[in-house]
Amino acid sequence: MNSYQVDLTQKDILIVDDTPENLRLLSTMLNGQGYNVRKALSGQMALTAVQTLVPDLILLDIKMPVMDGYEVCEKLKAELETSKIPVIFLSASNEAINKVQAFAVGGADYITKPFQIEEVLVRVQNQLALRAAEIQNQQLNILLEERVRERTHQLEVTNQELKREIIERKLLEDKLLKMAHYDALTSLPNRVLFMERLEQTLNYAKQYSHYQFAVLFLDCDRFKVVNDSLGHLAGDELLVALARRVEGLLSKNDTIARLGGDEFAFLLTEVEALNCATQVAGRILKAFSLPFPLKRQEVFINASIGIALGNCSYEQPEHLLRDADTAMYRAKTSGKGQYRVFEPAMHDAAVESLHLETDLRRAVNQQELILHYQPIIALNTGTIVGFEALVRWHHRQRGLIPPGAFIPLAEETGLINPIGTWVLREACRQLHLWNQARLTKYPLTMSVNLSVRQFAQPDLIEQIDQILKETQLDPHTIKLEITESVIMDNAKSAANVLQKLRERHIELSIDDFGTGYSSLSYLHSFPVDNLKIDRAFVRHMDGNPDNLGLVPAIMSIAEAFKMNVIAEGIETGEQLAQLRNLNCSFGQGYLFSKPLAEKQATDLIISAPHW
Repeated sequence: MNSYQVDLTQKDILIVDDTPENLRLLSTMLNGQGYNVRKALSGQMALTAVQTLVPDLILLDIKMPVMDGYEVCEKLKAELETSKIPVIFLSASNEAINKVQAFAVGGADYITKPFQIEEVLVRVQNQLALRAAEIQNQQLNILLEERVRERTHQLEVTNQELKREIIERKLLEDKLLKMAHYDALTSLPNRVLFMERLEQTLNYAKQYSHYQFAVLFLDCDRFKVVNDSLGHLAGDELLVALARRVEGLLSKNDTIARLGGDEFAFLLTEVEALNCATQVAGRILKAFSLPFPLKRQEVFINASIGIALGNCSYEQPEHLLRDADTAMYRAKTSGKGQYRVFEPAMHDAAVESLHLETDLRRAVNQQELILHYQPIIALNTGTIVGFEALVRWHHRQRGLIPPGAFIPLAEETGLINPIGTWVLREACRQLHLWNQARLTKYPLTMSVNLSVRQFAQPDLIEQIDQILKETQLDPHTIKLEITESVIMDNAKSAANVLQKLRERHIELSIDDFGTGYSSLSYLHSFPVDNLKIDRAFVRHMDGNPDNLGLVPAIMSIAEAFKMNVIAEGIETGEQLAQLRNLNCSFGQGYLFSKPLAEKQATDLIISAPHW
């Protein structure tokens, strides 16, 4: 017995006694020996504590109200996860019948009150040592069995009988493992069990070509908000409530599994047509329209669902789950709270997106990105006063890729940060070269877009300072463009960043003004210098005063806040004339020039055009 060394700092002991003095005495004694001690005043509290964290040993009083120690022990021994916990009963009775009953319900030892400290410590140490020895023995048995299987496999050619026994043992182990293939939180099947059932269903479909089934992939929308605001315990409570509500919508032959986090999968085994699966998805989404009552408050949450119709054409069960996941992602990107049915084009798009992401990561490292520059014109003089830097991707095989094809992917993957930093550095470098060459009588300006992710970087100001230092650029000539959502997503931190930019005399422009939050309060609160009118508003200006839309209102807002206005997407002389009549300060668009490569932009500056 003494050969097993028990690490006291690793052992957790639960003391259950309805007498606080006993709890205090035992806790003090065991804590002094280095044990981690938890206490419970009742049987129910003890069961709850065990569910939270399984202890290494329990000191259990027999006589307690509501639920005595015998009943507590019986409940522990009835559960697989807690059946092996050593239980030492504590009792003031020294009668044999009580001891017999204690051992009959599964007790490992029996200590009579009033107890001696030395006796308690020795018995505790002995039981922990016995348990440690048992665990070590189990581990040795597992290791030995594995070695036997390996050796048996090597000798299976000459020993067929032993091979049969091993196969039978393996089948038995698999069966036992399947019994444990359930999610601990929701009691639903987990991913492993779900995939096994899916594989079985797919094999059946291959035998009967007319047979159809469906896989649904569900992901909760904004579940992270619940975890972040109410805590992970509330999040777990929501997942359990969600599981109970949704599993009632399925037939007895269907399967719902928790794959992990807030992801669930459904296997519908009897689907005569696609509308059967979509009806189930509709019922699930309808069930989400009702609040989930949690302990602290009611919570509303939506979900996005992808549907993949299964048949004999599928080779692997993983492909079905993959396609349902792909459809779910399409539902989520289409607005959330809805379902989408998988189509082969979705998989092609997902593969294409993956290839594009791989190429984009290489492009960032191998300098395949380039900048084009679109001139910004002072509408009162018709001359170039600056440029907007626009990133382009010169793919080695595909040629020039427009930003709309890769910027959203860069935002999603986080690559927008290194790309944005490179764009800012390269734009500043180029502007410094132009101004140093004195191609104009006045310094040109450069407008650079900052994404939401880029603006949220904690070291953004340090990056800008470093770039300005490297390029030796006058900060007065830089204009940083952000959207309204950048400010509104985190107004407090945004105010701090914007103030630091103002201190450096860097101008700030609100891009696509009027298409986002359009809250006038932030214009008053934040140091904004320019408003950019989105091309969607400029497009409708055709010379008719009745088609000016919101443009005059935006001009009035800018004038009230003493801001300049830059109109984007000017393509016709009528648009230019109307903007000039409205006293718009600046403009850009294909009427003046498309975005140009460095040399073309330089030639344009030298030609000194007027419009």
